[in-house]
Amino acid sequence: MELTPFMKSLGLKYPIFQGGMAWVADGKLAAAVSNAGGLGIIGAGNAPGDVVEAEIKTAKSLTDRPFGVNVMLLSPYAEDVVKVILAHQDSIAVVTTGAGNPGKYVADFKAAGIKVIPVVGSVALARMMERVGADAVVAEGMESGGHIGKLTTMALVPQVVDAVKIPVIAAGGIGDGRGMAAAFMLGAQGVQMGTRFLVATESKVHPNYKKAVLKAKDASTMVTGDFAGHPSRVLKNKMAKKYIKLEKAEALKDKPDFAELEELGSGSLRRAVIDGDTATGSFMAGEIAGMVHKEQSAAEILQDVYQQADKLLSGKD
Repeated sequence: MELTPFMKSLGLKYPIFQGGMAWVADGKLAAAVSNAGGLGIIGAGNAPGDVVEAEIKTAKSLTDRPFGVNVMLLSPYAEDVVKVILAHQDSIAVVTTGAGNPGKYVADFKAAGIKVIPVVGSVALARMMERVGADAVVAEGMESGGHIGKLTTMALVPQVVDAVKIPVIAAGGIGDGRGMAAAFMLGAQGVQMGTRFLVATESKVHPNYKKAVLKAKDASTMVTGDFAGHPSRVLKNKMAKKYIKLEKAEALKDKPDFAELEELGSGSLRRAVIDGDTATGSFMAGEIAGMVHKEQSAAEILQDVYQQADKLLSGKD
C-alpha cells in the first residue's frame, strides 16, 4: 500500500495517527508510536503549558522521529500551549486541534513548519478549516470515544472527502485493518485510532481501565452529556449510568440545572486514567472496544493494522 505524498511529507512508515487523548496520550506513548512508524500525538487537554512542555521534552528524549500535539482550543491554557509548541517547533511535525477554530494560530504554525490538522465532525466545519488554511482534517465519526459529533464515520468521511481539496484522515470506529481499508475506500489518506492505543503496553492508563476495554463487548459503550450539549462516549459503569439518570431528570424540568452534572463529571477522566476508579471514573472508549482483545506494544498494533489493511487492499493471500 503506497503512502500518499502528504503522508510521506510527515515522515511516516504507516499512515496511522494515534489519537491525542487527554490524560492518556503522554510523551511516552507518543514517542512509542512515532518510533514504530506512526504519528504519535501528545494530548494537551486542559493541562497548563508547563505540563505539556514536560511531555514534549519526554517525547524528544525518547524519539528522534516527528510527533504531534493535540490542542483543545477551549482550554484556558490554549494560548500558553501554543507558545510551548512553537518553542519546540524543531520536533513537532503536526498540531491537531479540537473544540474551536485554530484560525488565529495557523500562520504562526505554518511559519514554524508545523502542519495544522483540525478534527472535524461535519462537512461545514471541514470547509471552514480548509478556508483558514488547514493542511488536512481528521473527519471523526460518532463511533469514537470521548467527545463526539452526530454523524457516523461511514457517512461523514466520503462527504468530507468530496467537499474539500485537502487530505482527509478518517477516525471513529477504526480498530483494525478492516476499518483502515474501509477508510481508504471512502477516500481517506490515513486513519486515526484512539481506543486501540488505550491498551498499548506503553499506555499509562490504570490496569482497571485497560481491563474494562479488554472486557468490552459491542454494546458496552453509552453516550453521556447529550442533553447538556456535550455528548461523550464512555464505557458503561456506575458513574455513566448515574449521569444519564440525572440528565433525564433535568430534562423534565422547566429550568434545568447542570450544577450536579458538572460536579459529577469534574475530574472523572483523571479518576479513570490515573486512579482506575470504576465507580466514579469516566472510562472514555469508542465502539470498537469490543474488538480489542489483548494488550500489545504500539509497534505491534501499527504493524497488525497496516498489514491487514494492505492484504485486503492489495488482494494478497
